[in-house]
Amino acid sequence: MSQPGAVAFDTPVRRRAFIGGGIMASAALLLPGCQSLPGFSLNEAVRRLLTLSSQNAFAQLLQPGGFYDNELDRIPLPDQFGQGGAIIGAVLRSAAFRNQLQRQLNIAAYEGAQRAAPLVTDAIRNASFTDATAILRGGPQAATGFLRGRLGTALITAMVPEIGGALRLAQNDVVSQAIRAVSGVDVQGIASSVARSADNVIWSAIGREEASIRANPRATNDPLLIGALGIGGAL
Repeated sequence: MSQPGAVAFDTPVRRRAFIGGGIMASAALLLPGCQSLPGFSLNEAVRRLLTLSSQNAFAQLLQPGGFYDNELDRIPLPDQFGQGGAIIGAVLRSAAFRNQLQRQLNIAAYEGAQRAAPLVTDAIRNASFTDATAILRGGPQAATGFLRGRLGTALITAMVPEIGGALRLAQNDVVSQAIRAVSGVDVQGIASSVARSADNVIWSAIGREEASIRANPRATNDPLLIGALGIGGAL
């Protein structure tokens, strides 16, 4: 929607000139000795990259079935349920039962991700990127790796209560039978395992989105990102 006083682009030439000028101005901030322009900075470029990457990732994960329906994001059954040598009951040997249980745990992971999303947003907003140049010319997931290192286990800590609550509310025959089938397993232990897996899935999804943006920054229609990522490797 046009803003009051906005300049109308009455010809394709003027439109292209404006867009091209915006890209060149953004790219200039990455040239040696030029760390910023009015309204733009290297920090802002990294912030926009992470913001868009995380928004795209959570948009996928927080769809109905966002975890279970995508093989890359599906939460596996925790080790307590037969992975890694645990002695399991007959009920857990049923493929159909295990599929039902895995679906229920992925629904709980969805609840955890809802809690994690605003924490990621706040961390991006408040982060200080002390070496934004290195992040911009780093690997395909350099910004994601930086942010994950900054947050550490914060998402896991925040998600455990949400996932535990979801499992308790939804504790039906599938969940309760699974817990009874393995000695020493309780909702809290399962919630912690699911939270750790969900943390890995969230960062993997953000990293994939970052790599996709870096591979084709023009698809963002953001002049700053186009300029920053277009020549970032030459810094």
